[in-house]
Amino acid sequence: MGPPTSRAYEIADPGLAAAGADRIAWAAGQMPVLAQIGDRFAAERPLEGMRIAACLHVTAETAVLVRTLAGGGAVVALCSANPLATQDEVAAALAVGDGVEVRARHGEGLDEYARHIAALAASKPQITLDDGADLLVALHQPAAGTGGAGTGAAGPGGAGAGATPAGAAALIGATEETATGLLRLRRMHERGALACPVVAVNEARTERALNDRHGTGQSALDGIVRATNVLLTGHTLVVLGYGWAGQGVAERARGAGAAVIVCEIDPLRALEARMAGYEVMPAIAAAQRGDVFVTVTGSRGVLRAEHFARMGDGAVLANAGHFDVEIDIQGLVALATGPPRRVRPLVDQYTLPDGRRLNLLASGRVVNLAAAEGHPAAVMDVSFALQALAVEALVIRPERLAPGVHPVPEEIDREVGRLKLAALGVEIDAPTADQLDYRRSWGAET
Repeated sequence: MGPPTSRAYEIADPGLAAAGADRIAWAAGQMPVLAQIGDRFAAERPLEGMRIAACLHVTAETAVLVRTLAGGGAVVALCSANPLATQDEVAAALAVGDGVEVRARHGEGLDEYARHIAALAASKPQITLDDGADLLVALHQPAAGTGGAGTGAAGPGGAGAGATPAGAAALIGATEETATGLLRLRRMHERGALACPVVAVNEARTERALNDRHGTGQSALDGIVRATNVLLTGHTLVVLGYGWAGQGVAERARGAGAAVIVCEIDPLRALEARMAGYEVMPAIAAAQRGDVFVTVTGSRGVLRAEHFARMGDGAVLANAGHFDVEIDIQGLVALATGPPRRVRPLVDQYTLPDGRRLNLLASGRVVNLAAAEGHPAAVMDVSFALQALAVEALVIRPERLAPGVHPVPEEIDREVGRLKLAALGVEIDAPTADQLDYRRSWGAET
């Protein structure tokens, strides 16, 4: 195979390619499941000639996925789902070393971000991979613009009912990695605006257990500690949202010695948190008790002015949800006596009229990527294995799925779980013939 074909790219510094290649190699060494899939893709070429566009976090782990898809025959273009998550050396390695169309730069502004998404949308992809649904929403806009993609500020929904998608005609299907993105896409489908099937990778059993619980649980606290060097032991950490990711954050915080309070709107999740031994209370009450606050809801305005007004001096505010809308930054600005002071590289300190100081991390963006390195490669191994196999299923499945949001096929979920166990050297039992027969029976046999 010859050198990669050069394609258009917009990156910070092509000279970082060698450093990026080393970083990708390190990640690949911890992703054995995706490596097995990559070997098969390279031999079978199931994605031959497919145009794939991905709006994902541009990290070393994502680079391993991009190489897997390209090895299967696809032509892949990549832009960043979060400007603060982009690893410039990885972008350079993919663009210069692999010939991938990469449009991503660490710290890019919203206009640049929107331009990058528009460029990928203009390529008329057949498959999209999204982390927040911005790319797929852009493809469904009635005009060529991106319609505000990038901040999530427009809320779930995207294109309205009856809109004629500008770039969706070529779409075979898509995958979505986040709860926030799936909320937007389900709203689009309800309004009759979603033109293709979407595989809900975020809702696979293996994804929720490893990525959300263990990945977010570890990486969110990693980001908070890196940004602040705060000692969690002896402090009170408030988790707002007790889904899979919130459970992971609460579990890791308790393991680090913090007292944990959970705030929820779902009675069943709140009950789960209470039965797990956490204090459960409304956010307005927790505001007076917490030292560190972590939003993990996928919603907006979770921490607002009324909460800020009750927080103690030195409180730390972090978001581990996808978009930067969970903490009401404008409400914080309105309460403060003036512009924030940058007291550490990723800490903006807002001073209130009574002298209390509130510390916002990473401008309210997802803290585990903006302040740390995101999920460990061993976790992303599972997430991206699901992505790769979901893409393959969309391409080779003889019957086309109808537009809408669909679960990851059970056989894919189980196969990824099996491969991960094998990579860990773990064996499990198989049911006996008698047990299988018993499962299929419905009589009163004992």
